[in-house]
Amino acid sequence: MSGTTDGTNGADAGAAAEPVRVLVVDDQLLVRRGLVLMLGPEPTVEVVGEAADGAQAVELARRLRPDVTVMDIRMPVLDGIAATERLTREVPDCRVLALSTFDMDEHVVAALRAGACGFLPKDVSPEELVTALRVVHTGEAVVAPRLLTRLISSYVTAPQRPTRPAAGADPSGVLNELTPREREVWRLIAIGLDNTGIAAEMAVSPSTVKNHITALFAKLRVRDRAQAVIAAYEAGLVRAGERD
Repeated sequence: MSGTTDGTNGADAGAAAEPVRVLVVDDQLLVRRGLVLMLGPEPTVEVVGEAADGAQAVELARRLRPDVTVMDIRMPVLDGIAATERLTREVPDCRVLALSTFDMDEHVVAALRAGACGFLPKDVSPEELVTALRVVHTGEAVVAPRLLTRLISSYVTAPQRPTRPAAGADPSGVLNELTPREREVWRLIAIGLDNTGIAAEMAVSPSTVKNHITALFAKLRVRDRAQAVIAAYEAGLVRAGERD
Protein backbone atom coordinates (compact mmCIF):
# COMPACT_ATOMS: atom_id res chain seq x y z
CA MET A 1 0.00 0.00 0.00
CA SER A 2 1.81 3.05 -1.22
CA GLY A 3 0.14 5.69 0.90
CA THR A 4 -2.43 6.45 3.52
CA THR A 5 -4.01 9.19 5.44
CA ASP A 6 -4.19 12.76 6.55
CA GLY A 7 -1.24 12.49 8.90
CA THR A 8 -2.14 9.61 11.20
CA ASN A 9 0.45 6.86 11.56
CA GLY A 10 -1.17 3.46 10.98
CA ALA A 11 0.87 1.76 13.68
CA ASP A 12 -0.08 4.43 16.22
CA ALA A 13 -3.72 4.14 15.19
CA GLY A 14 -3.64 0.47 16.17
CA ALA A 15 -2.54 1.21 19.72
CA ALA A 16 -6.10 1.44 21.05
CA ALA A 17 -6.91 -0.83 23.98
CA GLU A 18 -10.07 -2.24 22.44
CA PRO A 19 -9.86 -4.36 19.26
CA VAL A 20 -11.37 -3.01 16.07
CA ARG A 21 -14.71 -4.76 15.54
CA VAL A 22 -14.94 -5.85 11.90
CA LEU A 23 -17.75 -7.11 9.67
CA VAL A 24 -16.52 -9.02 6.59
CA VAL A 25 -18.73 -8.85 3.48
CA ASP A 26 -18.10 -10.85 0.30
CA ASP A 27 -20.38 -13.06 -1.78
CA GLN A 28 -17.60 -15.58 -2.42
CA LEU A 29 -17.39 -17.96 0.52
CA LEU A 30 -13.72 -18.77 -0.01
CA VAL A 31 -12.74 -15.11 -0.12
CA ARG A 32 -14.88 -14.29 2.90
CA ARG A 33 -13.52 -17.14 4.99
CA GLY A 34 -10.01 -16.34 3.82
CA LEU A 35 -10.35 -12.79 5.14
CA VAL A 36 -11.73 -14.08 8.44
CA LEU A 37 -8.84 -16.53 8.79
CA MET A 38 -6.38 -13.79 7.84
CA LEU A 39 -7.68 -11.52 10.59
CA GLY A 40 -8.22 -14.24 13.20
CA PRO A 41 -4.74 -14.29 14.75
CA GLU A 42 -4.55 -10.49 15.03
CA PRO A 43 -5.25 -9.44 18.65
CA THR A 44 -6.12 -5.86 17.70
CA VAL A 45 -8.95 -7.00 15.42
CA GLU A 46 -12.16 -8.88 16.23
CA VAL A 47 -14.33 -10.25 13.42
CA VAL A 48 -17.89 -9.91 14.71
CA GLY A 49 -19.77 -11.17 11.66
CA GLU A 50 -19.86 -12.25 8.02
CA ALA A 51 -22.29 -11.32 5.26
CA ALA A 52 -22.70 -12.70 1.74
CA ASP A 53 -24.33 -9.63 0.17
CA GLY A 54 -24.97 -5.96 0.81
CA ALA A 55 -28.45 -6.43 2.25
CA GLN A 56 -27.13 -8.85 4.86
CA ALA A 57 -24.30 -6.43 5.57
CA VAL A 58 -26.68 -3.57 6.36
CA GLU A 59 -28.86 -5.81 8.55
CA LEU A 60 -25.87 -7.17 10.47
CA ALA A 61 -24.26 -3.76 10.85
CA ARG A 62 -27.43 -2.38 12.40
CA ARG A 63 -27.45 -5.23 14.91
CA LEU A 64 -23.75 -5.78 15.58
CA ARG A 65 -22.52 -2.19 15.29
CA PRO A 66 -19.04 -2.99 13.90
CA ASP A 67 -16.38 -0.32 13.82
CA VAL A 68 -15.37 -1.16 10.23
CA THR A 69 -17.04 -3.11 7.44
CA VAL A 70 -14.74 -4.70 4.88
CA MET A 71 -16.95 -4.47 1.80
CA ASP A 72 -16.72 -6.29 -1.51
CA ILE A 73 -18.05 -4.16 -4.36
CA ARG A 74 -19.65 -6.61 -6.79
CA MET A 75 -22.28 -8.74 -5.02
CA PRO A 76 -25.81 -9.99 -5.66
CA VAL A 77 -29.03 -8.69 -4.00
CA LEU A 78 -27.45 -5.38 -2.97
CA ASP A 79 -24.02 -4.50 -4.29
CA GLY A 80 -21.24 -3.00 -2.22
CA ILE A 81 -21.76 0.52 -3.54
CA ALA A 82 -25.44 0.64 -2.60
CA ALA A 83 -24.69 -1.06 0.72
CA THR A 84 -21.97 1.49 1.48
CA GLU A 85 -24.37 4.34 0.79
CA ARG A 86 -26.94 2.83 3.15
CA LEU A 87 -24.39 2.13 5.87
CA THR A 88 -23.06 5.68 5.66
CA ARG A 89 -26.58 6.98 6.13
CA GLU A 90 -28.04 4.42 8.56
CA VAL A 91 -25.01 3.32 10.61
CA PRO A 92 -22.76 6.39 10.43
CA ASP A 93 -20.38 5.17 13.14
CA CYS A 94 -19.43 2.19 10.95
CA ARG A 95 -16.64 3.00 8.54
CA VAL A 96 -16.45 1.16 5.21
CA LEU A 97 -13.26 -0.18 3.64
CA ALA A 98 -13.95 -1.36 0.09
CA LEU A 99 -12.13 -4.26 -1.53
CA SER A 100 -11.66 -4.24 -5.28
CA THR A 101 -9.48 -5.28 -8.16
CA PHE A 102 -7.67 -2.62 -10.16
CA ASP A 103 -9.68 -3.25 -13.35
CA MET A 104 -12.84 -1.79 -11.79
CA ASP A 105 -11.98 1.90 -11.75
CA GLU A 106 -15.54 3.15 -12.04
CA HIS A 107 -16.75 0.92 -9.20
CA VAL A 108 -13.98 2.10 -6.88
CA VAL A 109 -14.79 5.76 -7.51
CA ALA A 110 -18.50 5.06 -7.05
CA ALA A 111 -17.77 3.41 -3.69
CA LEU A 112 -15.79 6.47 -2.58
CA ARG A 113 -18.66 8.69 -3.66
CA ALA A 114 -21.01 6.53 -1.61
CA GLY A 115 -18.95 7.11 1.52
CA ALA A 116 -16.28 4.40 1.62
CA CYS A 117 -13.21 5.53 3.54
CA GLY A 118 -10.84 3.93 1.08
CA PHE A 119 -10.07 0.75 -0.76
CA LEU A 120 -7.56 -2.06 -0.99
CA PRO A 121 -6.87 -4.72 -3.61
CA LYS A 122 -8.11 -8.20 -2.81
CA ASP A 123 -4.57 -9.56 -2.82
CA VAL A 124 -3.59 -7.26 0.05
CA SER A 125 -1.23 -8.72 2.65
CA PRO A 126 -2.51 -9.44 6.17
CA GLU A 127 -0.26 -6.71 7.56
CA GLU A 128 -1.57 -4.11 5.13
CA LEU A 129 -5.17 -5.07 5.83
CA VAL A 130 -4.74 -4.85 9.59
CA THR A 131 -2.99 -1.48 9.31
CA ALA A 132 -5.77 -0.20 7.05
CA LEU A 133 -8.45 -1.32 9.50
CA ARG A 134 -6.72 0.47 12.35
CA VAL A 135 -6.35 3.70 10.38
CA VAL A 136 -9.93 3.64 9.09
CA HIS A 137 -11.11 3.08 12.65
CA THR A 138 -9.47 6.37 13.69
CA GLY A 139 -11.61 8.23 11.14
CA GLU A 140 -8.98 8.67 8.45
CA ALA A 141 -9.01 7.50 4.84
CA VAL A 142 -6.82 4.66 3.57
CA VAL A 143 -5.83 5.18 -0.03
CA ALA A 144 -2.84 4.59 -2.26
CA PRO A 145 -2.45 8.19 -3.49
CA ARG A 146 -0.82 7.54 -6.86
CA LEU A 147 -3.17 4.68 -7.61
CA LEU A 148 -6.17 6.69 -6.52
CA THR A 149 -5.09 9.55 -8.76
CA ARG A 150 -4.81 7.19 -11.74
CA LEU A 151 -8.22 5.67 -11.05
CA ILE A 152 -9.95 9.00 -10.68
CA SER A 153 -8.19 10.75 -13.56
CA SER A 154 -9.18 7.96 -15.91
CA TYR A 155 -12.77 7.87 -14.68
CA VAL A 156 -14.07 11.30 -13.76
CA THR A 157 -12.70 12.80 -16.98
CA ALA A 158 -14.45 10.20 -19.15
CA PRO A 159 -17.25 11.50 -21.43
CA GLN A 160 -20.00 9.57 -19.63
CA ARG A 161 -18.98 10.32 -16.07
CA PRO A 162 -21.79 10.81 -13.51
CA THR A 163 -22.85 14.40 -12.97
CA ARG A 164 -23.50 14.15 -9.23
CA PRO A 165 -20.58 15.82 -7.42
CA ALA A 166 -18.52 13.87 -4.91
CA ALA A 167 -18.58 16.69 -2.40
CA GLY A 168 -21.63 18.01 -0.60
CA ALA A 169 -21.09 21.41 -2.18
CA ASP A 170 -20.57 22.15 -5.87
CA PRO A 171 -16.77 21.68 -6.10
CA SER A 172 -16.38 24.18 -8.91
CA GLY A 173 -18.38 26.83 -7.06
CA VAL A 174 -16.41 26.47 -3.84
CA LEU A 175 -13.09 27.35 -5.50
CA ASN A 176 -13.72 31.05 -4.93
CA GLU A 177 -14.24 30.45 -1.21
CA LEU A 178 -10.79 28.93 -0.72
CA THR A 179 -7.66 30.79 0.29
CA PRO A 180 -4.66 30.46 -2.05
CA ARG A 181 -3.03 28.13 0.48
CA GLU A 182 -6.12 25.91 0.68
CA ARG A 183 -6.29 25.70 -3.11
CA GLU A 184 -2.65 24.67 -3.26
CA VAL A 185 -3.12 22.04 -0.54
CA TRP A 186 -6.13 20.70 -2.45
CA ARG A 187 -4.13 20.51 -5.69
CA LEU A 188 -1.25 18.69 -4.00
CA ILE A 189 -3.63 16.20 -2.38
CA ALA A 190 -5.18 15.57 -5.79
CA ILE A 191 -1.85 14.79 -7.47
CA GLY A 192 -1.04 12.23 -4.81
CA LEU A 193 1.12 13.88 -2.14
CA ASP A 194 0.75 12.89 1.50
CA ASN A 195 0.97 15.43 4.34
CA THR A 196 4.76 15.18 4.57
CA GLY A 197 5.12 15.80 0.85
CA ILE A 198 2.72 18.73 0.97
CA ALA A 199 4.63 20.28 3.88
CA ALA A 200 7.90 19.97 1.99
CA GLU A 201 6.41 21.37 -1.22
CA MET A 202 4.90 24.39 0.54
CA ALA A 203 7.75 24.88 3.03
CA VAL A 204 5.42 24.74 6.02
CA SER A 205 5.09 22.44 9.02
CA PRO A 206 2.97 19.25 8.94
CA SER A 207 0.71 20.73 11.61
CA THR A 208 0.04 23.73 9.36
CA VAL A 209 -0.85 21.34 6.53
CA LYS A 210 -3.29 19.52 8.82
CA ASN A 211 -4.94 22.84 9.73
CA HIS A 212 -5.32 23.74 6.06
CA ILE A 213 -6.80 20.29 5.33
CA THR A 214 -9.32 20.62 8.16
CA ALA A 215 -10.51 23.97 6.81
CA LEU A 216 -10.50 22.70 3.22
CA PHE A 217 -12.58 19.61 3.98
CA ALA A 218 -15.12 21.72 5.88
CA LYS A 219 -15.53 24.07 2.91
CA LEU A 220 -15.75 21.20 0.41
CA ARG A 221 -18.06 19.26 2.73
CA VAL A 222 -16.05 16.07 2.21
CA ARG A 223 -15.20 13.49 4.84
CA ASP A 224 -11.75 12.44 3.77
CA ARG A 225 -8.89 12.60 1.29
CA ALA A 226 -10.50 10.23 -1.21
CA GLN A 227 -13.58 12.40 -1.68
CA ALA A 228 -11.39 15.51 -1.85
CA VAL A 229 -9.44 14.03 -4.77
CA ILE A 230 -12.64 13.24 -6.66
CA ALA A 231 -13.92 16.76 -6.05
CA ALA A 232 -10.65 18.25 -7.34
CA TYR A 233 -11.04 16.52 -10.70
CA GLU A 234 -14.71 17.44 -10.94
CA ALA A 235 -13.90 21.07 -10.16
CA GLY A 236 -11.25 21.16 -12.89
CA LEU A 237 -8.53 22.01 -10.36
CA VAL A 238 -6.39 19.22 -11.84
CA ARG A 239 -6.60 17.26 -15.07
CA ALA A 240 -5.96 13.66 -16.01
CA GLY A 241 -2.27 12.82 -15.99
CA GLU A 242 -1.20 15.98 -14.18
CA ARG A 243 1.73 15.76 -11.78
CA ASP A 244 3.50 18.32 -9.69
